[in-house]
Amino acid sequence: MESHFSKSIASLLIVLALTYSGCEARAVGGSKSTEFIRTSCSTTTYPTLCYSSLSSHASAIQQNPKLLANAALTVSLDTAVSTSADMVKLSHRAGMTPREVGAMRDCVEELSDTVDQLRKSMAEMKQMKGSNFAMMINDIQTWVSAALTDEDTCMDGFAGKYMNGGVKTAVRGKILNVAHMTSNALALINNYASLNA
Repeated sequence: MESHFSKSIASLLIVLALTYSGCEARAVGGSKSTEFIRTSCSTTTYPTLCYSSLSSHASAIQQNPKLLANAALTVSLDTAVSTSADMVKLSHRAGMTPREVGAMRDCVEELSDTVDQLRKSMAEMKQMKGSNFAMMINDIQTWVSAALTDEDTCMDGFAGKYMNGGVKTAVRGKILNVAHMTSNALALINNYASLNA
């Protein structure tokens, strides 16, 4: 009886040890992934935003520069889509001057272009293959750069002293967030491209 009890305890201890070491291995793998993200993000213009927006995707990214660039594009696209919806709502707000309404309309159009550019970039990332890599990464870099230009153009529409402080502030905060996300995505795409040059 005692030997059966001892065997049961020993088996339980082995199972617990294996479970613990498996959890520890996953934690180490997860920490390697988050450290990879942190190190990669340190090369971007907005490293804190980069890390905070991508670290929750560590298990999917692992330590893969292509997956990191793709995740950055996804986060940037999601932010642009959300911001575009916010801009549409804001454009229907009462009390805006005709100049503000025009700038909002232009901004919504620019954000639509941003979304298109980022979607094209993501589709191209999925299709990337060895012999066409240079051409495809060049297309992606061009499209993401164009998305940044669209975001800057949106903000330019709100420059000047004739714009309402509240509308200008709301738009600027949202567009800057999209622009910073897009800038980080471009930096990570450039890093990925340099590894495959």
